[in-house]
Amino acid sequence: MTKSDLTEKRLRSRSVFDGKLLRVKVDEVQLPDGAKATREYVMHPGAVVMIAFLDERRLLLERQFRYPLGREFYELPAGKISPGEDPLRTAERELKEETGYRAKSWSYVSTVHPCIGYSDERLIYYLARDLTFEGERLDDGEFLETLVVELGEALEWVRLGRITDGKSVAGLFWAEKIARGEWPLPDSVSR
Repeated sequence: MTKSDLTEKRLRSRSVFDGKLLRVKVDEVQLPDGAKATREYVMHPGAVVMIAFLDERRLLLERQFRYPLGREFYELPAGKISPGEDPLRTAERELKEETGYRAKSWSYVSTVHPCIGYSDERLIYYLARDLTFEGERLDDGEFLETLVVELGEALEWVRLGRITDGKSVAGLFWAEKIARGEWPLPDSVSR
Protein backbone atom coordinates (compact mmCIF):
# COMPACT_ATOMS: atom_id res chain seq x y z
CA MET A 1 0.00 0.00 0.00
CA THR A 2 1.36 3.40 -0.99
CA LYS A 3 1.27 6.13 1.61
CA SER A 4 0.04 9.54 0.52
CA ASP A 5 2.07 12.64 1.33
CA LEU A 6 0.51 14.34 4.36
CA THR A 7 3.16 17.08 4.68
CA GLU A 8 2.05 20.65 5.29
CA LYS A 9 4.35 23.26 3.72
CA ARG A 10 5.08 26.46 5.69
CA LEU A 11 4.33 29.56 3.61
CA ARG A 12 4.67 32.29 6.26
CA SER A 13 5.58 32.36 9.92
CA ARG A 14 5.30 35.05 12.54
CA SER A 15 6.12 35.12 16.21
CA VAL A 16 3.29 36.49 18.38
CA PHE A 17 4.93 35.98 21.79
CA ASP A 18 8.54 35.56 22.95
CA GLY A 19 8.77 34.75 26.66
CA LYS A 20 11.53 33.46 28.92
CA LEU A 21 10.34 29.87 28.48
CA LEU A 22 7.85 29.75 25.61
CA ARG A 23 7.42 31.24 22.15
CA VAL A 24 4.10 31.29 20.31
CA LYS A 25 4.05 31.21 16.50
CA VAL A 26 1.31 31.55 13.89
CA ASP A 27 2.09 29.99 10.53
CA GLU A 28 0.22 29.92 7.26
CA VAL A 29 0.62 26.51 5.62
CA GLN A 30 -0.31 24.82 2.39
CA LEU A 31 -2.16 21.55 2.94
CA PRO A 32 -1.54 18.42 0.84
CA ASP A 33 -4.58 19.24 -1.33
CA GLY A 34 -3.30 22.79 -2.00
CA ALA A 35 -5.67 24.58 0.37
CA LYS A 36 -4.27 26.98 2.96
CA ALA A 37 -4.66 26.84 6.74
CA THR A 38 -3.39 28.60 9.86
CA ARG A 39 -1.37 26.74 12.49
CA GLU A 40 -0.84 28.20 15.97
CA TYR A 41 1.75 26.49 18.12
CA VAL A 42 3.98 26.83 21.16
CA MET A 43 7.73 26.35 20.91
CA HIS A 44 9.23 24.81 24.06
CA PRO A 45 12.91 23.99 24.75
CA GLY A 46 12.07 20.47 25.96
CA ALA A 47 12.52 18.86 29.33
CA VAL A 48 13.90 15.78 31.03
CA VAL A 49 11.92 13.55 33.38
CA MET A 50 13.71 11.37 35.92
CA ILE A 51 12.39 8.02 37.13
CA ALA A 52 14.63 7.92 40.20
CA PHE A 53 14.57 4.61 42.09
CA LEU A 54 16.03 4.43 45.61
CA ASP A 55 15.67 0.63 45.45
CA GLU A 56 13.46 -1.90 43.61
CA ARG A 57 10.27 -0.60 45.26
CA ARG A 58 10.73 3.07 46.15
CA LEU A 59 11.14 6.11 43.95
CA LEU A 60 11.24 9.89 44.26
CA LEU A 61 8.25 12.15 43.67
CA GLU A 62 7.85 15.87 44.19
CA ARG A 63 4.97 17.93 45.53
CA GLN A 64 4.86 21.30 43.82
CA PHE A 65 2.37 24.16 43.32
CA ARG A 66 1.58 24.75 39.65
CA TYR A 67 0.33 28.27 39.01
CA PRO A 68 -1.67 27.73 35.75
CA LEU A 69 -3.99 25.27 37.53
CA GLY A 70 -3.78 26.95 40.94
CA ARG A 71 -3.00 23.87 43.01
CA GLU A 72 -0.34 21.41 44.13
CA PHE A 73 0.61 18.35 42.09
CA TYR A 74 2.59 15.19 42.74
CA GLU A 75 5.14 14.71 39.96
CA LEU A 76 8.26 12.88 38.93
CA PRO A 77 11.33 15.14 39.13
CA ALA A 78 11.79 17.03 35.86
CA GLY A 79 13.50 20.08 34.44
CA LYS A 80 13.85 22.27 31.38
CA ILE A 81 16.72 21.62 28.98
CA SER A 82 18.95 24.70 28.69
CA PRO A 83 19.99 25.77 25.17
CA GLY A 84 22.88 23.61 23.95
CA GLU A 85 22.84 21.39 27.06
CA ASP A 86 23.06 17.62 26.70
CA PRO A 87 19.77 16.16 28.04
CA LEU A 88 21.56 13.62 30.26
CA ARG A 89 23.54 16.47 31.86
CA THR A 90 20.24 18.29 32.39
CA ALA A 91 18.83 15.20 34.13
CA GLU A 92 21.88 14.90 36.39
CA ARG A 93 21.76 18.60 37.28
CA GLU A 94 18.01 18.75 37.86
CA LEU A 95 17.90 15.60 40.00
CA LYS A 96 20.63 17.03 42.25
CA GLU A 97 19.13 20.54 42.43
CA GLU A 98 15.54 19.48 43.07
CA THR A 99 15.89 16.36 45.21
CA GLY A 100 19.43 16.48 46.58
CA TYR A 101 20.19 13.04 45.13
CA ARG A 102 22.97 12.08 42.74
CA ALA A 103 22.63 8.91 40.64
CA LYS A 104 25.56 6.64 39.76
CA SER A 105 23.63 4.81 37.03
CA TRP A 106 21.57 6.38 34.24
CA SER A 107 19.58 4.75 31.42
CA TYR A 108 17.70 6.44 28.60
CA VAL A 109 14.05 5.34 28.66
CA SER A 110 12.13 7.15 25.92
CA THR A 111 11.25 10.45 24.28
CA VAL A 112 7.60 11.52 24.39
CA HIS A 113 5.90 14.41 22.57
CA PRO A 114 3.04 15.35 24.95
CA CYS A 115 1.23 18.04 22.93
CA ILE A 116 1.66 17.23 19.22
CA GLY A 117 -1.34 19.28 18.13
CA TYR A 118 -0.03 22.60 19.43
CA SER A 119 3.58 22.34 20.64
CA ASP A 120 7.02 21.05 19.66
CA GLU A 121 7.76 20.13 23.30
CA ARG A 122 9.59 16.86 23.90
CA LEU A 123 10.07 15.03 27.19
CA ILE A 124 13.15 12.85 27.50
CA TYR A 125 12.84 10.18 30.19
CA TYR A 126 15.80 8.75 32.11
CA LEU A 127 15.97 6.01 34.72
CA ALA A 128 18.24 6.98 37.63
CA ARG A 129 19.55 4.32 40.04
CA ASP A 130 22.15 3.91 42.77
CA LEU A 131 21.14 7.17 44.42
CA THR A 132 23.13 8.99 47.08
CA PHE A 133 21.71 11.93 49.02
CA GLU A 134 24.00 14.99 48.95
CA GLY A 135 21.58 17.86 49.73
CA GLU A 136 19.29 19.89 47.49
CA ARG A 137 20.00 23.30 45.95
CA LEU A 138 16.72 24.61 44.57
CA ASP A 139 16.81 27.40 41.99
CA ASP A 140 15.69 30.87 43.12
CA GLY A 141 11.91 31.01 43.10
CA GLU A 142 11.57 27.21 43.14
CA PHE A 143 9.63 25.65 46.00
CA LEU A 144 8.93 21.93 46.21
CA GLU A 145 8.98 18.98 48.55
CA THR A 146 10.65 15.65 47.72
CA LEU A 147 8.87 12.47 48.78
CA VAL A 148 9.95 8.83 48.82
CA VAL A 149 7.00 6.72 47.67
CA GLU A 150 6.61 3.03 46.90
CA LEU A 151 5.94 2.43 43.21
CA GLY A 152 2.73 0.55 44.00
CA GLU A 153 1.45 3.48 46.06
CA ALA A 154 2.32 5.97 43.31
CA LEU A 155 0.42 3.83 40.78
CA GLU A 156 -2.55 3.76 43.16
CA TRP A 157 -2.38 7.58 43.31
CA VAL A 158 -2.63 7.58 39.50
CA ARG A 159 -5.67 5.29 39.65
CA LEU A 160 -7.34 7.48 42.29
CA GLY A 161 -6.63 10.73 40.41
CA ARG A 162 -4.17 12.02 43.00
CA ILE A 163 -1.43 12.06 40.33
CA THR A 164 -2.80 13.63 37.15
CA ASP A 165 0.31 15.22 35.62
CA GLY A 166 0.69 13.59 32.19
CA LYS A 167 4.49 13.31 32.22
CA SER A 168 4.36 11.61 35.61
CA VAL A 169 1.54 9.22 34.70
CA ALA A 170 3.49 8.10 31.61
CA GLY A 171 6.73 7.84 33.59
CA LEU A 172 5.13 5.78 36.36
CA PHE A 173 3.69 3.34 33.82
CA TRP A 174 7.20 3.04 32.32
CA ALA A 175 8.57 2.52 35.85
CA GLU A 176 6.11 -0.32 36.45
CA LYS A 177 7.13 -2.11 33.24
CA ILE A 178 10.83 -1.59 34.02
CA ALA A 179 10.45 -2.83 37.62
CA ARG A 180 8.70 -5.98 36.38
CA GLY A 181 11.43 -6.59 33.80
CA GLU A 182 8.88 -6.40 30.97
CA TRP A 183 10.58 -3.54 29.13
CA PRO A 184 14.36 -3.94 29.18
CA LEU A 185 16.43 -0.81 28.76
CA PRO A 186 19.70 -0.20 26.96
CA ASP A 187 22.87 -0.47 29.01
CA SER A 188 23.20 2.14 31.71
CA VAL A 189 25.80 4.88 31.84
CA SER A 190 27.82 5.00 35.07
CA ARG A 191 28.63 8.40 36.54
